Amino acid sequence: MWPNISEAPFLLTGFPGLQEAHHWISIPFFAVYVCILLGNGALLYLIKDDQSLHKPMYYFLAMLAGTDIMVTLTTMPTVMGVLWVNHREISHAGCFLQAYFIHSLSVVESGILLAMAYDCFIAIRNPLRYASILSNTQVVKLGVGIFLRGFVLIIPLIVRLFSFSYCHSHILSHAFCLHQDVMKLACADITFNKLYPVILICLTTFLDFLIILFSYILILKTVLGIASGEERAKALNTCISHISSVLIFFGTGIGLSLIHRLGRNIPEVAHIIVSYVYFLFPPFMNPIIYSIKTKQIQYGLIRLFSKHRLRS
Repeated sequence: MWPNISEAPFLLTGFPGLQEAHHWISIPFFAVYVCILLGNGALLYLIKDDQSLHKPMYYFLAMLAGTDIMVTLTTMPTVMGVLWVNHREISHAGCFLQAYFIHSLSVVESGILLAMAYDCFIAIRNPLRYASILSNTQVVKLGVGIFLRGFVLIIPLIVRLFSFSYCHSHILSHAFCLHQDVMKLACADITFNKLYPVILICLTTFLDFLIILFSYILILKTVLGIASGEERAKALNTCISHISSVLIFFGTGIGLSLIHRLGRNIPEVAHIIVSYVYFLFPPFMNPIIYSIKTKQIQYGLIRLFSKHRLRS
């Protein structure tokens, strides 16, 4: 028994009822984590190394890949610690810091997808002014604004967590820390921590999705006005990778929100699985989508492999 329960570390949770199988469960998890790091790392290296990819579209893709790597590195240590060696304890400060990065990076990724939609919008609606509108300076400003928005807006929630006393059970529902999971354990008035996230989601993720949707309505209207069927297909193909990433990111996010709010009678394991899908599936799929659907990435990978083969 801890002498002061409010100072006791939080306890992370793996898969309830499947503790004996954690070592086996860790194998696919570790494989997915490695694939995410290798896939997104390869994209970053390719965009840095290939001069033909030094364009706004690929700069935003590099931001997306970097964000996916950061999300992976944020959750991987505690998830693999629980599954590999059953290391469940995490300090308050460590837990709050992990929650801060998880939620901040989620807002950042939403912002990057919005910037990529803006890139597609300008490329199709106003191609003659594309280079002047999305100059390198503008891309840097957008990138800084996206990251500042994500990392600044989450601060009030995390600061509040530090001020709470935790006298309830210290057992969390996942193998990583989430704000909504931690605040339920507080013995304090958590009204702000309940209301602020709702407002935040409406003004960031939900608003981002609506703007992306509206931008694609305008893009579709422009594409349908193009006389040549071949040109229409070419115009749409430039955005198909981004559309796929948007559907995966917001689709898994909506699924996670629905199961948390409407799935009280759904087994706890299902809640846990959906949360892992939300955090692992988009970073896993993004490099695959862009490698398959984007010819410039395909050509870049071929050139990269050819270069290394010649050196060896």
